[in-house]
Amino acid sequence: MNDHALEVLEFERVLERVALRASSQAGQARVRSLRPRTDPDAIARELGRVSAVMRFVGAAPSWAPGPIPDVRAALAHLGAEGAVLEPLDLHALGRLLASSRLLGRELGAHEGGYPELATVADRCVDLRSLEGVVERCVDEEGHVLSSASGELKKIRDRLRGAHARIVRMLEKFIGSLPERFVVADASVTLRDGRYVVPLRREGKGEVGGIVHDESQTGATLYVEPPIAIEAMNRLRDLEREEAREIRRVLAETTKALAPERDAIAGAFDALVDFDALHARARAALAWGAAVPAIVRDTTAGMALREARHPLLLESGEGPVVPYDLELEPDERCLVVSGPNTGGKSVFLKATGLIAALAQSGVAPPVGPGTRLPVFRSFFADIGDEQSIARSLSTFSAHLAILSDLVAAADGGSLVLIDEMGTGTDPAEGAALARAVLEELVARGATTIASSHLGELKQLDTPGSGIVNASLQFDGARMEPTYRLVKGLPGRSYGLAIARRLGFPGHVLDRADGYRDQGAAGIEDLLERLEARESEVERLLHELDAERARTERQRTDVERRAHTLEEAERTSEGRARADARRLLLEARAEVEDAIDAMRAAVLEGEDVETAAREARRKVERAAGRHRDADRSGTLRPTLGSRATVRTIEPGGSVRVRDTGARGRVAELRGDRATVEVGALRIEVPVTDLEPFEVAAESEARRGGGWKGPPRDEQVRLEVDLRGMRVDEMELELERALDAAVFEDLAELRIIHGKGTGALRRRVTEILAEDGRVRTHRMGGPTEGGAGVTVAVFGGAA
Repeated sequence: MNDHALEVLEFERVLERVALRASSQAGQARVRSLRPRTDPDAIARELGRVSAVMRFVGAAPSWAPGPIPDVRAALAHLGAEGAVLEPLDLHALGRLLASSRLLGRELGAHEGGYPELATVADRCVDLRSLEGVVERCVDEEGHVLSSASGELKKIRDRLRGAHARIVRMLEKFIGSLPERFVVADASVTLRDGRYVVPLRREGKGEVGGIVHDESQTGATLYVEPPIAIEAMNRLRDLEREEAREIRRVLAETTKALAPERDAIAGAFDALVDFDALHARARAALAWGAAVPAIVRDTTAGMALREARHPLLLESGEGPVVPYDLELEPDERCLVVSGPNTGGKSVFLKATGLIAALAQSGVAPPVGPGTRLPVFRSFFADIGDEQSIARSLSTFSAHLAILSDLVAAADGGSLVLIDEMGTGTDPAEGAALARAVLEELVARGATTIASSHLGELKQLDTPGSGIVNASLQFDGARMEPTYRLVKGLPGRSYGLAIARRLGFPGHVLDRADGYRDQGAAGIEDLLERLEARESEVERLLHELDAERARTERQRTDVERRAHTLEEAERTSEGRARADARRLLLEARAEVEDAIDAMRAAVLEGEDVETAAREARRKVERAAGRHRDADRSGTLRPTLGSRATVRTIEPGGSVRVRDTGARGRVAELRGDRATVEVGALRIEVPVTDLEPFEVAAESEARRGGGWKGPPRDEQVRLEVDLRGMRVDEMELELERALDAAVFEDLAELRIIHGKGTGALRRRVTEILAEDGRVRTHRMGGPTEGGAGVTVAVFGGAA
């Protein structure tokens, strides 16, 4: 791979920006070491792994890799015979084991997993027992903990006791000294690891002992008195015991880790690998990147969608204009023209970087649909390559690079050349540039070149393999738009830009007159083409907007049609339910009136008067239903006396649409919370109707209208045996009401054979009831002549 091309493209600058997203130094180094590969399968696998981590990050955006300490030196030492690791190395290995276990658990926690990351997950280890050993042994500051062994704890307990006894002894000793020997504010202190007391120099001869230090003035001596020497020696013995026990603990812990050295090394590599992948995935998500498709054949062309320069995205300096580029298999060279500052150099670098990053396993800033071939080599001649040290002018430096790339480029090369043909006589520069481009096309290289030379704009001919492109410029505002247009060369706008910058007008007019008429004609043609293209683009934009508006209207019409169909179905069902409810309520009103009339007759009232009162009651109920229907506020009138009930907390209700029955738990404005079994639903009050099973206390009436039966009361048959004719009439009416309410197809009426009186009356009632479509005698398996079956509605 051509290192000069990668340097010109600022490839390593981009990698550095990606590497900074890694959490460990080893992960950052792994990203910085990436270079373009040439194996299509390896590139596709690596980009697939990046894509998997992008999905992983999307599923757990707050997750971050655990600490990844650099344990390579510790692992190398761990492999040596009789090695004893230092506490900090042991702690680092413990942290690594914990990070490996957590990563393995996280990768396996997601449904479906990440098969692309199997090489990472397989190397993660779960060695919790060793984690516990290390955790009990050392801390993050490199101290061996007392919990490392029982013996170490005992030794340290004895050490603490020895220290305390020596300090108390010396404090008592200071208190016993003559005042002339004692230093003001004297206290026990340490020198060279031994306890000493400060004394005035003149007291040394009387006190004796070992002098370990003195003050800067020499007036104060730090003396270990004779009474402390033996105690300090015992303390030293305990410290040596502690050191031996620490050494034994470290050796034992190292020995426990040694058999797992290879597994730990694999876990370290897996963590670093995932850290580098995680950094690349985060960069791709920050860039809004999509993983491109990799094409094996470099002659199959390429397609870039929504391509952007990664360093422009990293700078965060405003929006970056994306570009699309598609080269067909027979298009080997793209000549990009346009004014200075129009973005040609950035376009060349962005295209080269996108290819190099993709082949390095970094998802470049492109959109879905991007298709990239695999280039075996990169060549770039972009920028000022002059070298004073090598005595090369700008033109000579460009010639040297062109010579190298013409000699080395082939069908697997990507060649990027900026400002081709400049730096020398325009005619000679154009001739040389043309020859170089034609040679590169003949070699099959994919070439993208920028130039201002008009001669190069004329190379786009059928079968040439060369195609024009331009980076558009807003001639009215004299500003670049950075929009790439393939198939159309660009104008240089040199004189127009000079006029905009205040160049003397008469000089520019004279310069315009000196222009080659052929070149001027081409510039005018390009200007007309640009204007025509702008108009076409505007019309296409308006057409797209109109198409989008039409699509929205079509969707809205379909949605409204669907809503209307649903409303019609709902209204039809609600109408049937309302009709059934009104029928049952009407029967309740009539039965209530009949009951009242019977009671009045039994109490001695004139039959005619009672009948008139009953008719008036029925007519009043009918009037209430008619008025409620007109006002749209129809309310059920249920109960033994047909009283109008309202929706109240604690009341039993039925939901009109579903027929579900429950209890009103709470009323809030025009909405009610209803408990239906274990569920609580909130519905508009207008969708509810009161519902209760009323119980008449008068035993003489044998009950009355009980309201619609509950689900557990639904009966497929009614047994009338043993009843008198007048008793069975009311029971049969209730059974018929319940069957209609529950939409039963049939009702089995058991009346027995007996004298036949019950059967005849049942037959009469069924014949008179309009809800019963037909009735028949029970079959041999249904009870024969002792049973009559009533058939409702459309049942067969």
